[in-house]
Amino acid sequence: MGKLFAGPFCDLTGKTGNNVGRWVKGKNIFAIKPHKSSVPPTQLMLDQRFKFGLITSWVSRISKLVKPGFDDYDAGMTPVNACVGYNLKRAVTGVSPNFTIDYSKVLYSRGKLDLPNTPVIAITVAAKLDYSWLAVTGDTNAKPTDKVTFMVYNPDKDKFVTLQGAVVRSALAYSLQLPGDFSGDTVEAYFSMVSADGKLVTDSYYVGSFLVL
Repeated sequence: MGKLFAGPFCDLTGKTGNNVGRWVKGKNIFAIKPHKSSVPPTQLMLDQRFKFGLITSWVSRISKLVKPGFDDYDAGMTPVNACVGYNLKRAVTGVSPNFTIDYSKVLYSRGKLDLPNTPVIAITVAAKLDYSWLAVTGDTNAKPTDKVTFMVYNPDKDKFVTLQGAVVRSALAYSLQLPGDFSGDTVEAYFSMVSADGKLVTDSYYVGSFLVL
């Protein structure tokens, strides 16, 4: 049911006739309800729908990481939609109908906070990833109190492990515990940071692909 306040096109939320309204970042977005086309979709359209669904399904499952990382990327879009649009253009690869995600190109965060130089991972203990990074020196907006976020994706099991604010930048290392059944699987590992006040974020960083002990 739609709701109208103070005039026919003010504060429209939901559906009213052929009109659809929703709130996005404090703005009331008004549109006409889409209608199904009687024209069969082209292969290009089908391919685009598949790619869109592929990246949307992946990004929507890490929305809690995407929210701070893409909140300011596009003022007219939700963080998840902005992240989907960014990665749809850059991280989907392959030839129809075999489209896949290029995990090395995925970004779940975009920002101006300085990353440390080349975070790395060591594999020494079963079901753990030992992250480490260097302190940033010189002219930088990095602070020791910046909070670190870790994200790991297991393509074989189609599962994520995410941990926000696990440790501060000054710790320079963290051992991330993975589920025991990840042992023997290859995972995709990422890393990002957010300032203590939440106002600045780094780009997310693809650390690499790793075989879990």
